[in-house]
Amino acid sequence: MFKRLFRKKSVDQIIYDSQHGEGSGLAKVLGVRDLVSLGIAAIVGAGIFSTIGLASYEGGPAVSLLFIFTAFACVFTALSYAQFASTVPVSGSAYTYAYVAFGELFAWIIGWALVLEYAVSNTVIAISWSQYFASMLEGFGIHIPAWLSMAPGYALDASQKLAEHGANALTAADKHGLEAYLSAPRIGGVPIIFDLPAGIITVLVTALVYIGIKESQRASAIMVMIKVGIILAVIFGGIFYVKPENWTPFAPNGMHGVMGSVAAVFFAFIGFDSISTTAEECKNPQRDLPKAMIWCLVICTVLYVAITLVLTGMVNYTELNVKDPLAFVFKYVGFDYMAGVISVTSVIAITSALLVYQLAQPRIWMTMSRDGLMSKRFARIHPKYRTPSYATIVTGIVVGVPSLFFKMDFFVDLTSVGTFFAFIMVCAGVLYMDYSGLSEKSKFRVPYVNGKYLVGLGLLGAIVLMWIYGQAILLEWKNLTFMEIIEHKVLIIIFWLTWLGLSIYSFKMNFSLLPVTGILINLYLMTELGASNWIIFIIWLIGGLVIYFLYGYKHSKLNKESIS
Repeated sequence: MFKRLFRKKSVDQIIYDSQHGEGSGLAKVLGVRDLVSLGIAAIVGAGIFSTIGLASYEGGPAVSLLFIFTAFACVFTALSYAQFASTVPVSGSAYTYAYVAFGELFAWIIGWALVLEYAVSNTVIAISWSQYFASMLEGFGIHIPAWLSMAPGYALDASQKLAEHGANALTAADKHGLEAYLSAPRIGGVPIIFDLPAGIITVLVTALVYIGIKESQRASAIMVMIKVGIILAVIFGGIFYVKPENWTPFAPNGMHGVMGSVAAVFFAFIGFDSISTTAEECKNPQRDLPKAMIWCLVICTVLYVAITLVLTGMVNYTELNVKDPLAFVFKYVGFDYMAGVISVTSVIAITSALLVYQLAQPRIWMTMSRDGLMSKRFARIHPKYRTPSYATIVTGIVVGVPSLFFKMDFFVDLTSVGTFFAFIMVCAGVLYMDYSGLSEKSKFRVPYVNGKYLVGLGLLGAIVLMWIYGQAILLEWKNLTFMEIIEHKVLIIIFWLTWLGLSIYSFKMNFSLLPVTGILINLYLMTELGASNWIIFIIWLIGGLVIYFLYGYKHSKLNKESIS
């Protein structure tokens, strides 16, 4: 049984199944420009128009450095993705890559984690879209009833806050929530409150994705041109309102404040993963996917760093804890016309991000179904539109229903857990490819830098720096009990042990430095996420393993082939 759990698919077998098996027949219409456009649509979306405000509020102007650091982490991951994409040019993203490198069980775990990543990310985007849409309509004098434009949790929280602390304690957001609670129709005394715009946009985008990849790409390209144009206008227009004194202090809450925004910042960069899910719809995936991934990362990093510096220069970071930071800063400096334009553009920008994520999720399910790990219906291709029809509809339901009823802050941090996990597996997969000789089939390879001594020297250097500059951290550890260390620091321990293990194996096996660096940076960023996110993620994985052993293990194509 152990061998069956880790059985692997060959590259030739995966490519054959994608061309001749169930779920084949997708339209090959995408080139480099199309892929870059889709990547920018995904990366420059809800992050730059909403969560960047919260990140700046928590970390100050220094969050611009966090974008650079996060992009630095993504470079190594993007190179690893690019190598896999040039070797295994099929849909499925990290799921497919894990099937080749680590076997079926790991592939299922990654695929199940990606389901969480895309579903949660899309839910966040849909809720964010609703907030901007309601704000835009207000600018035109159209008011959506509060009980039709928010999750019930916000209204219930506002009602409870009023009862406990009085009206003086209510913020503007609380008052809006209270309005929803008081004005909502009731059934049996229970207020009926839900986020209707979030549900509607999910249905509309799902319908577009269902109709076809080319139609989706054209719509995305138009929206990308509009939003990149407005972002450049914000950067070059906002420069004239920048006050350098707003950049002081640069890191008001220290590294803790900056790193505390990792989830909100990293959420923006998972878009290049979605590009790899369209591999079977590329004209030349082995050439075009690597180029598109690198171009997306470079362009989007420059935009994010520039916009963060402009925002924190125009307005003091303490003012940026708002849902629409780009529009807010121009209202703050009295440029209301620009704020109105940004509100309209934000709706378009966030729609394009939702579109790309809705494209990606069904294609992962389709690939898992093709391998027998999920129902055959998920691999069903529409005869006219040539899209994974059933998987697309299910994706719409999985995203649409939670977006109607759940609060955004429940999802934001959770978006990054599955992403980090998948990124680490992809980087580790490149090490396996080098070891097994699979890299010889790659038309693009991660540049090789021998890490035989460098990984271990890096570990020694980090220990020395910690001893010199990290005495406060070491003192904190000394004051913790054994149980407190297990409860709060276990991920840090895993990080250092992993670095030690990679140092040993790099010395023995001459591991390439760049994938190792990708593993370590992603793992370190994982340690900055909250414990609650990990608990939910572990519960999600346990549920996924139950499904795998009840259905996937038995119906796996590799399992049937081994029996026959």
